[in-house]
Amino acid sequence: MTVTAYRWTLDRYHRAIASSIFDDQPLELLKGDIIVMSPEREPHAYYNTETADYLRSLLGDRVKVRDGKPITLPNDSEPVPDVAIVRPLGKLYLEHHPYPEDIFLVIEFSQATLGKDLSNKKSLYWRDTLKMRE
Repeated sequence: MTVTAYRWTLDRYHRAIASSIFDDQPLELLKGDIIVMSPEREPHAYYNTETADYLRSLLGDRVKVRDGKPITLPNDSEPVPDVAIVRPLGKLYLEHHPYPEDIFLVIEFSQATLGKDLSNKKSLYWRDTLKMRE
């Protein structure tokens, strides 16, 4: 018997979230696979907040510093980086998350998820955001 995993598209993923089938469980979509996110422990929350606050104070309104918010990438991916510095597009983000051309920097803090972050997410961020800039 051959086993084939179901591949999620961004559209189906967004429809599933809108219909509340995931019960507000923290998830991210990586290359069509839905990944359950690890619970955030105190050190992770501390460093994430401190870094985002520092970047906001340093960069002001020239950019938007988003912490723990999704970004939309090609190949059916919508990861949730710890911090993303993006173009300040205001209410446009009511319609969609930042796309690669809107992203200046992505930061991940990792201890428990180091393996995933250094393999799947690193290659996803590197390949998909740089391709858009070429």
